[in-house]
Amino acid sequence: MEQTLILLKPDALQRGLVGSILSRFENKGLKIVGLKMFHMAKEKSKEHYSHLVDKPFYHDLEKFMTHHPVIAMVIEGKEAVEVVRLIVGPTNASKAPAGSIRGDFSNSTSRNVIHASDSKETAKNEITRFFKPEELFSYAFKNEDYLKASDE
Repeated sequence: MEQTLILLKPDALQRGLVGSILSRFENKGLKIVGLKMFHMAKEKSKEHYSHLVDKPFYHDLEKFMTHHPVIAMVIEGKEAVEVVRLIVGPTNASKAPAGSIRGDFSNSTSRNVIHASDSKETAKNEITRFFKPEELFSYAFKNEDYLKASDE
């Protein structure tokens, strides 16, 4: 199984979209194996957005990402990186198709509600940036396990 990182940006939390976004991944059959809410430190923002630090808009991005809470999660499933990217849609909201998270919920490139790793390699790096190994969980229920637990 493959894992990927997702960040729900402050606008997703402020607009009350967390449940709607989470359900899209779960409805697709992907598993949430790590989940936490926190304030991102400026150093972590610089590390995560290192490819954007020299851009003129970085200061506003950093302020947005560090002054409000974010939710980080690790999603697991078959071809998780590619599947999640399809569910999320392109970074540019105006090019994101209806039915994708960004197509349905975002209205700009800078306030696009979600970040998703863009490759398997990036996913591995980003997961270790935001999660310790002990913060990730493995779980699989068999039908008989569920039925047994509900009888007790």
